[in-house]
Formats: sequence, C-alpha cells, structure tokens
Amino acid sequence: MNVSDFTYDLPDELIAQYPPEKRGTSRLLKVRQGQPFMDASFGDLLHELRAGDVMVLNNTKVVPARMFGQKESGGRIEVLLERVTGEDSLLAQIRASRAPKPGQKLMIDGDDQVRLTVLGRQDTFFELQVNGLQASLFDWLERVGHMPLPPYIERADEHSDQERYQTVFAEQKGAVAAPTAGLHYDDTLLAAIRDKGVEIVTITLHVGAGTYQPVRVNSVEEHVMHSEYIEVSDAACKAIIAAKQHGGRVLAVGTTVVRSLETAARAAGDAALIAPFTGDTDIFIYPGFQFKVVDLLQTNFHLPESTLLMLVSAFAGPETIRSAYQHAITQKYRFFSYGDAMLLERAASV
Repeated sequence: MNVSDFTYDLPDELIAQYPPEKRGTSRLLKVRQGQPFMDASFGDLLHELRAGDVMVLNNTKVVPARMFGQKESGGRIEVLLERVTGEDSLLAQIRASRAPKPGQKLMIDGDDQVRLTVLGRQDTFFELQVNGLQASLFDWLERVGHMPLPPYIERADEHSDQERYQTVFAEQKGAVAAPTAGLHYDDTLLAAIRDKGVEIVTITLHVGAGTYQPVRVNSVEEHVMHSEYIEVSDAACKAIIAAKQHGGRVLAVGTTVVRSLETAARAAGDAALIAPFTGDTDIFIYPGFQFKVVDLLQTNFHLPESTLLMLVSAFAGPETIRSAYQHAITQKYRFFSYGDAMLLERAASV
C-alpha cells in the first residue's frame, strides 16, 4: 500500500486560519455507508444519536507549548514541547540555524532566570533540563509559552486562541496539539446529547508534536508511528461494554479517541471487548485494520498522506473517504484544525 494512495489536491483558501465565530456553527458532512453524502450543520449531530449510545471524548488539555528564545551564543531558537517527562525535564523539538549540542544552555523570551540545558537527543527530539524554576513546570509554560497552532495555520497565535484552541471539556494538562474534533462542542450541545439518553465518557490522549510529522516512506507498512500517552479508565470501559450489550453504539469524537479505544481493546485480548489501559500507544491504523469498539467517528478533515487520513480510510473505506473529500472540496468545506467536521459510519466490511 503506497502513501501516495492517500493524497488529494486542496486549494489553500480552504485551509481554515481561524475558528468560526461561535463554537458549533461549523458544517457537518454526514457519510453513511451506501447512501448519498449529506451536507448539514454541526448541531445536526444530535439527530444522529439515540438513547443508549456512548459518546467518548478526549479530555486532554493543550499547554502553551511553543517557546521562543536564544542560545547563549545568541542564535535564535524555537522550542516546541513534545511531552513533560518530569518535574523539571521535558522532551522537545528545537528549530535553530544549528542544532544545539549537549551541555548548551538556552534562554527563553519572557524569563531571565530559567535556563534550559540540552542533555541529549531521542531521535528528532531533544532532552532538556529546566533550571531555575520558581513554580511548577506547567505554571512556567503558562507564563512564557504560546499556543502551539499547527504549521498550516499561517499566523502567530492570538489571545483568542487560548480559548478556541481548547475544548470546553479539557481537564488533563499535557497535549501540544488540540484534539480538534472536540473543538466544535459547547456546553449546550453536550447537555442536549446527555438529555437524549447518550452517556458521555472521557479518555485521555496527550497529543504530541509528532502528530504533524510527515510520513517519510513510500510504503504505508514501513511507517513507524510516534508514541503518545493515553489513559482509558475502568469507568469508560464499563460504559462501552454495557452499551454494546444493549445494542448501543460507540461514537468516538476524534481520531485520538479511536486510537485510545482500539489500543485498550487490543490490550484486552480475547478476555473482554475492552479493558482499562494506561501507558504509551504507537498503534497505527490503516486500511485492513480490524476495529473492535468504535461504530461512529466524528472528526475533522485531515492532511494529504497523513496517518490520520489513513485511519479514517480504514474506518469508512478508502473509496468512500476519497469521494467524501472530493465532495467537501467541491462544496468548499473548511479543512483541518479550525475547519468543518465529518460524521463517519464504520464500513460493514471493515
């Protein structure tokens, strides 16, 4: 299977640079197996759900993970956090004219006291020690960091992004990219979904900067997926199992939820449908994958040749996704993180 099988041409003007004025006012493309595509408003998602279903959200919280500064030698740098690894240590990408070497110290704009010391490397990431902290590492990031908008949003982060590049149900700090499928929901829609008899549960997947890394091989099967930390609780598993036993469906809000649930299902083996799981996942979902848990997927539109486009192609079928994306382009849907949404039904043959 070739990576080039998952490409498409997207006009630049369809890449959303800002969110809609109000949450929940995006468009929703409904993709049902064997039926024509339906253009709808995001609020129409409510009509697709029924009592007894379970909706699963990712409650990760984006931290201000992008920092600017300079080396002691004076060269400018950009630091993008990948994950916090300890009370005063982190893993990050560093953009500089020359890569810093172990032992070098980095100064961050907005703080004259704290220094980052380069300890070493893990593949494309740098291990950094944070020296001189007067508060917690997360508090420090809140003070000096910028919201880590994706590279295809071609503008600097603004004050409004602190709210809009964050879901209303974000709780667990640790992500450096938003679980963007969840950005559409406001408290009113979530309350209406609960009132309909749908149980809402949460998992945690801390989205890492690796999510933006391109696939650098020609063959899909040769790609090595980056790891991300997840937590799937016993309560979430019990709700999913109970729903399935009574004919309910599982709606995953976003590809991060799909990866988390299917990881927990694989870890359960043959003993159960799904079991609690805490740890890293590097699950790579592409066509041919056998789904155990997720029945419906609400997601945004994904980049050409990305692992997320491969995931949705596995879920709904490559030909269905290819046609749906072409429909969305023709109908001028807005793409990527701040763009419009899709509701996908799992292909019966998958």
